[in-house]
Amino acid sequence: MSLHARRAFLQYLAASPLYAQPPLAKPEDAINVFDFEAAARQVLPPAHFGYLQTGVVGDVTLQANRTAFDRYQLRPRRLIDISKIDTSVSLFGARHAFPLLLAPVGNQGAFHADAELPVARAAAAKQTMQILSTYTNTSVEAINAAAGHPVWYQLYATGSPVAADRLWRRAEDAGCPVVLLTVDSQAGRNTETLSRAKLLDSRKCVVCHDPTPGGFFKRKPMLAGINMAGVPTSNPALTWDFVRQLRKSTKMKLLIKGIVTHEDARLALDHGVDGVVVSNHGGRAEESGRGTLECLPEIVDAVGGKTTILIDGGFRRGADIYKALALGANAVCIGRPYVWGLAAFGQPGVERVIDLLHAEFSLIMKQCGKRSIAEIDKTSLTTRA
Repeated sequence: MSLHARRAFLQYLAASPLYAQPPLAKPEDAINVFDFEAAARQVLPPAHFGYLQTGVVGDVTLQANRTAFDRYQLRPRRLIDISKIDTSVSLFGARHAFPLLLAPVGNQGAFHADAELPVARAAAAKQTMQILSTYTNTSVEAINAAAGHPVWYQLYATGSPVAADRLWRRAEDAGCPVVLLTVDSQAGRNTETLSRAKLLDSRKCVVCHDPTPGGFFKRKPMLAGINMAGVPTSNPALTWDFVRQLRKSTKMKLLIKGIVTHEDARLALDHGVDGVVVSNHGGRAEESGRGTLECLPEIVDAVGGKTTILIDGGFRRGADIYKALALGANAVCIGRPYVWGLAAFGQPGVERVIDLLHAEFSLIMKQCGKRSIAEIDKTSLTTRA
């Protein structure tokens, strides 16, 4: 079949009533995590859905996060006893059901009335770690109570050093074992997709957003009592000196989130961090055109097994998670998929997203003949010519 004919056939199938997906009535009806994307679109206002889905500029990097997985194919193995497999992984002394964490996503009150609380409960039910955003709509203390254990905390070094210091200290006092310093937002960003989505939204923004100076920081309980008027959300003057001081000051494990080059990975090691997160903020940081999976190999080579490596950006399938581990990551973080589930169905939606990815990942492990996370390596992969 010619390429033109194949495309025409696929377009015909896509338009066929046989392939039309009815709206999800309940989370159990979802076949894969993409079903929750459509469900979230149905229930969210255009601007809120646009905020969730946007990349930057032309969304090239957002798309590259997904297409990067196509570069790698799996090499299934046969006649290996896979009747019992162990998908669990240990990270900083805690055991997780499989190598998946829920990435920090700010302002979850835009997606569900109870904001981050249903996520905390779902993560606890599925033995998965939640990472709480600086710009959460729920306090770290309330999240820890809902989860039944301290969660990880993500820190933005805002334009106020005093605020940044108070934020991480409050997380540490609440028992959070890990802090992730996000470093990819210094330059600001141009979120074109969000801007276009706002034009489709007839609601008045003041219903949800405070237009007064410092209004962005209101309804953020972690910032209660801190004067943020006139303070930028990111810090363009941030340098490795902040990392050095934070490393000296905190007892929490310190990860740097937003590393995409071997140069910065080595600098992170030099500053004594406990791990790096290979991340371009889900395609929301810069328009580099590089997917995080494409960045991962040089990070792995740079750190040489001396620190923990997490990765996020475009993970939607169990096979995606498997490929990242085969390339040297210790675990994967997802953002949009669990928020789709949250928006559509609350806690049950988040749980179903985790279950689907766990089931897909387990299946891929068996097909590749791997019985534990430790057995997953580059022998499972080949690259497209």
